[in-house]
Amino acid sequence: MKTKSWLTVAIIPAMMMSCGGGDTKTTEKEKTMQQKVDEFAVVELKADLSQLSVSDRRMLPFLFETAKIMDELFWKETFGDRAILDSLSDDAMHAFCMINYGPWERLNGNKPFVPGYSSKPLGAQFYPEDMTKKEFEALKDSTKSSLYTVIRRDTAGKLVAIPYNKYFKSEIDRAVNHMNQAVMLCQDKNLKKYLSLRMQALQDDSYLASDMAWMDMRTNQIDFVVGPIESYEDALYGYKAAHEAFILIKDRAWSEQLERFNALLPQLQKALPCEDKYKQEAPGKDSDLGVYDVIYYAGDCNAGSKTIAINLPNDERVHVKKGTRKLQLKNAMKAKFDKIMMPVAELLISPDQLQHVKFDAFFENVMFHEVSHGLGIKKTINGKGNVRSALKETYSGIEEAKADIGGLFMVSQLSKMGELKDHRIMDNYVTFVAGIFRSVRFGASSAHGKANMLIFNYLQEKGAFVRAADGCYKVDQAKMRSAIDALVADIMAVQGTGDYDKAAQWMAEKSVLTPALTEDLARVAKAGIPRDIVFKQGPEVLGLK
Repeated sequence: MKTKSWLTVAIIPAMMMSCGGGDTKTTEKEKTMQQKVDEFAVVELKADLSQLSVSDRRMLPFLFETAKIMDELFWKETFGDRAILDSLSDDAMHAFCMINYGPWERLNGNKPFVPGYSSKPLGAQFYPEDMTKKEFEALKDSTKSSLYTVIRRDTAGKLVAIPYNKYFKSEIDRAVNHMNQAVMLCQDKNLKKYLSLRMQALQDDSYLASDMAWMDMRTNQIDFVVGPIESYEDALYGYKAAHEAFILIKDRAWSEQLERFNALLPQLQKALPCEDKYKQEAPGKDSDLGVYDVIYYAGDCNAGSKTIAINLPNDERVHVKKGTRKLQLKNAMKAKFDKIMMPVAELLISPDQLQHVKFDAFFENVMFHEVSHGLGIKKTINGKGNVRSALKETYSGIEEAKADIGGLFMVSQLSKMGELKDHRIMDNYVTFVAGIFRSVRFGASSAHGKANMLIFNYLQEKGAFVRAADGCYKVDQAKMRSAIDALVADIMAVQGTGDYDKAAQWMAEKSVLTPALTEDLARVAKAGIPRDIVFKQGPEVLGLK
């Protein structure tokens, strides 16, 4: 089994899975699993490498090897190890386990699909599975809530916090060795500085200096996002960061078109439709908007639904001093639009509004989603600390909802300001609704899925769109704009006051599938429209081997 390519399995039709002299009849169980695999459209990750220098091309193999180690670490964090793959009896289940990094279906509420497994632990493998919240809260260790510690039991059975650099030392040592080889080849001084500092960060769990250095990169053609970054995998507290990596190639022509929006961030902050007390923080002025083709995903970002944009760093200290970098992954975005978004729109959007579903609007909505992460408030106004800690496990879902709806507000505002020339705001509104149907299929298990369901239910209740008797949806432009402003204001208030109870209530009441929406998603599934994409990627795909 180890020698088979799961990507190859993923594109073989179910009827062809059995061949040779044996029984060619596929069991219902096998057919269902193959159908689940087929819900992920296979996409080859390619980019124009002719623009790279000789030294850049020589760096790539070492970045690939580092990224593969991040993949190993994520397996340990989410499941434990990859031994489960050796125990699976059929190719489709093996492929689906690879897509999900374990036996739980990420886009279906983390339901187990491998016999013998029960519910996924909320804390993944960051905490002992038998640990209680009361036990964790009684632990007297200032690092227990750190992004970069795992919680384990000592020989006496008591909880202890262990730094990532110690717990994962073997893998980190190998990763640092590969990164050092890349550093020695690197000719871009800012990329070289970042990689050097990132190596050190992996070894001491202090990421601020490397985050600051990453913010300074402007002339590099290759970008490498690597390390423990997002905390979505920790559904128990939202404290622990999971390892991942992206290897990116910059699209300079597209990036140059976006640079002018950086200067408008303070103005957009002031225009937020909420009380002034929630928009007193100044967004960083050094934020960078860039467009990239991604050539490799590893770890957290590759699990289940695939990321199509990056907004980093997450550290609020960096936001205050320098802002964030917002990277749009154009090739992955276009693949999702062509293979998923348009087919869904053709099924669920009213025919007289279908002309408003456009890739440029999709690109803008995603881009300003990332910009919106940098706006609003990072610290509560009433002494509850930062928003992330105050909202606990609800933070990621609420923050993603803020970014989604805040980004759509920003498109409206920029259109009003004349910054988006000859702009048709209905393109963005209708494309946004079509996009919800695409991403709401990710279910309630991910922060992005929860955010999309919250927004869908909120907007529908406000009359921003209606579902006709034929099951098609139609946007009301005026009501959409009003509902967007109202939701932005509500979210800013919850974040600004650190209102955990309200956030938890939203997650419980709004982040749910309605019967009508469940029926619509069943229609999408029956039509055979892919749920997401999966990658055929690596040096071979790029012609490097």
